[in-house]
Amino acid sequence: MGLAELVLLAVGLSMDAFAVSICKGLGMKKITLKVAAVLGLFFGGFQAGMPVIGWALGSQFMGIIGPIDHWIAFILLAFIGGKMLWEAFTEDEDKGDNKNAERIDLGGEHVGLVGANGEGKSTFLNIVTGHLLPDEGKVEWPGKVTVGYLDQQSTLEKGMTIREVLRTAFDGMYAMEQQMLELYDKMGDASPEELDKMMNTVGEIQSELEHSGFYSLDSKIEEFANGLGLGSIGLDKDVSELSGGQRSKVLLTKLLLQNSQILLLDEPTNYLDVEHIEWLTKFLQNYEHAFILISHDIPFLNKVVNVIYHLENCELTRYSGDYDKFQEMYAIYQSQKAAAYERQQQEVAKLEDFIARNKARVATTNMAKSRQRKLDKMEMIEKPREKLKPTFKFTEARTPSRFIVEAKDLVLGYDSPLTRPVTFNLERGQKIAIRGVNGLGKTTLLKTILGIIPPVSGKVELGEFLEPGYFEQEEREKNENTALDDVWNEYPGLTNYEVRAALAGCGLTNEHITSKVFVLSGGEAAKVRLCKLMLKDVNWLVLDEPTNHLDVDAKDELKRALKEFKGSVLLVSHEPEFYEDWVDKVWNIEDWTTKII
Repeated sequence: MGLAELVLLAVGLSMDAFAVSICKGLGMKKITLKVAAVLGLFFGGFQAGMPVIGWALGSQFMGIIGPIDHWIAFILLAFIGGKMLWEAFTEDEDKGDNKNAERIDLGGEHVGLVGANGEGKSTFLNIVTGHLLPDEGKVEWPGKVTVGYLDQQSTLEKGMTIREVLRTAFDGMYAMEQQMLELYDKMGDASPEELDKMMNTVGEIQSELEHSGFYSLDSKIEEFANGLGLGSIGLDKDVSELSGGQRSKVLLTKLLLQNSQILLLDEPTNYLDVEHIEWLTKFLQNYEHAFILISHDIPFLNKVVNVIYHLENCELTRYSGDYDKFQEMYAIYQSQKAAAYERQQQEVAKLEDFIARNKARVATTNMAKSRQRKLDKMEMIEKPREKLKPTFKFTEARTPSRFIVEAKDLVLGYDSPLTRPVTFNLERGQKIAIRGVNGLGKTTLLKTILGIIPPVSGKVELGEFLEPGYFEQEEREKNENTALDDVWNEYPGLTNYEVRAALAGCGLTNEHITSKVFVLSGGEAAKVRLCKLMLKDVNWLVLDEPTNHLDVDAKDELKRALKEFKGSVLLVSHEPEFYEDWVDKVWNIEDWTTKII
């Protein structure tokens, strides 16, 4: 074989390697044509050199390898083929394992999980805690990490006091103490060898309990309870007698006492008063471990988190910084995405126009086909979807009398008085916010004024031609109706289209509208109740914590609607930033109470 023939053979054998290297190189992220060409030349040159090496070796050792060359070729081909099969199977397995894998490394970070109502924030926490099964993939926690979770729907066992519930946060320590006491009881009958082992075990338990602060647990429980306002309720009170807000406080206090390595908090500021939010803020700022926090309380988020995970369209995106920084970065990202979409659409339009003009001409048909191939291979950018935002507007009834409410020597309470005798009135068009710590009678005041419950003493007189609209803090019973049926049952005169339009106007999708109310998130359920309120003619709104669970957009829209409402408003809220720039007065119920705060 001549040198020219050898060169031609080498070039022919290397062309496949060169082509594959170029194609694979261009298919990689962050690689240029130059880099791909260098890779192709390297591998192609390497393969081209193999015949030369084979010729040189063969000419020297022909006598040795000539009789067995076919066996060598067979063994090499078998080895290469087997290796290719093994790689094919193992590659598929690896791809299957990592297809839906996403790692969230907290590393002691204070994370805020944000997104609109219905995006799946609470569902995400339920999945990672094992309360719900994912549709695909699996959730794994590293090592022996302890995870504490506060959800919106937790319940408390009847018959337990607040103190007993809080002590369950340290069940592990109490179990260790019990084990230690049992060992002490057994020491009297133990042999010297057994006694020695028992003493060692008791010493270890004792050391662990002292290190964990077991002998000062009661003072720690009282410190946390007072910080979140449970001390004023009384730690010996049965949890079944507590209001919804008070039960939430108990669950939150218990969770914080556990000192988990990872805290998962779902709307912890709901039902908390301003003073207790401040205590929780300081606690989380100084929390040594990691936590993931769901909250629509923006000032609170800005103070306690240093990382934001944004959940949108089933995608999690990480942003460093607080919520304000996230908003800046998100706006930039959205503008870049919109600009990229517009550029691609312009390019697509040019390609389609060229193809349409040239595909029928013989001289230019190949150019048109080339453009078509380019168009087919183009990875299309999805058009940025506009966020579904709610629109709230309250329908105003006829004008009522001058005084909406007149109360004289009114004492609030159930079995016992919650307040001293108070006298007040609410005039037509006035907007008043009620604030104060939980348990002092804010909800009781609203129900007493509306006549739902009687006062302990005193009297309440309502004005004429009143059409009140009452928004309760929480659903009293499990609502098995769909959102559509729930509204339709209350307003049977409306058509299906009108009910759907009203719910959609509140920011609910078709999936939400056709779902049962009890499976909706707190924010979605609140929008259903607001929808029913807006379909009624009212001249007086009585709202009990309407912003609980609402996302930022819904909260801003509700604020705008209440500012524009011409009637009277009586509002209970723990968010001063929501009401302080549009209400006429603020009633602090702490000034009325007979309790020690």
